[in-house]
Amino acid sequence: MKIDLEGQVAIVTGSGRGLGRTHAMALAERGAKVIVNDLAVEGSISENAQSVVDEILNNGGEALANGTNVADFDQVQAMIMQAMDAWGRIDILVNNAGILRDKTFLKMTPEDMRMVVDVHLMGSMYCAKAVWEIMREQAYGRIVFTSSSSGLYGNFGQTNYGAAKMAMVGMMNTLHLEGMKYNIKVNCLAPAAGTEMTKGLFPEPVFDLLSPEAVSPGVVFLCSKNAPSRIVLGAGGGSFDVFKGFETVGVNLLPDALTAEGVAEHWQAICDEKGMHETQSGAEQTQKFAIQGATKLGLDLS
Repeated sequence: MKIDLEGQVAIVTGSGRGLGRTHAMALAERGAKVIVNDLAVEGSISENAQSVVDEILNNGGEALANGTNVADFDQVQAMIMQAMDAWGRIDILVNNAGILRDKTFLKMTPEDMRMVVDVHLMGSMYCAKAVWEIMREQAYGRIVFTSSSSGLYGNFGQTNYGAAKMAMVGMMNTLHLEGMKYNIKVNCLAPAAGTEMTKGLFPEPVFDLLSPEAVSPGVVFLCSKNAPSRIVLGAGGGSFDVFKGFETVGVNLLPDALTAEGVAEHWQAICDEKGMHETQSGAEQTQKFAIQGATKLGLDLS
């Protein structure tokens, strides 16, 4: 079934070029009205954002440029009002804006850490916070956070970036639970793409293969009416996969083996992957531990 976003309103942060640009273009092609955000001096519009808007308009779509710094909550709220004043609703938020400050942890300063966390984590939180009540009241919303393999698996020299990107998954997990009854679907994208931000990180043939255009179809799907929720969608070079957080069944060490030595002695059993499944919430893990302990001690938790 063809995905149609006609009449919906989307905000795509950091969409003056690279992945954000192709996300904005792809959503507009499906009928969405788009706020094209790209960092500019406060009160002005970047040439990149205006260029994307012009391209959307020339293709028969609707779009407005915005220069908000997503790390400034007041500016973010003004961006949301721009969309509401123009179109009266917000259906889609794609948190794409980001920066890199790569250094080994030895050389990384607190300022390097704070700057990346402010843009990626706090910027994404500010945007989600600013649209959350709107989406709740209209009982519809689609939010996409941008995670990364650097957060899911680690990457040399990217402690700040990896920490911020894994935080996207934590934010998604909880907002998924809080948004369920309001038809707000919350997901993460973990893209691999050749952009200005990643230039020099990939060999040239790989850089060319990993085009932003090969990622954006996944974003369109995550923003659609029939989108899943609480998914980390990997995307790159035309390939798509899903990252899942599995947890082993584990072993309860009560009453006599609850020591560090007991953990060491039972380590293989603790790590045994047989029977493990994808845990759906922190409460589910707590419940599992409580049941295991109660069973071991013969307690009735009912």
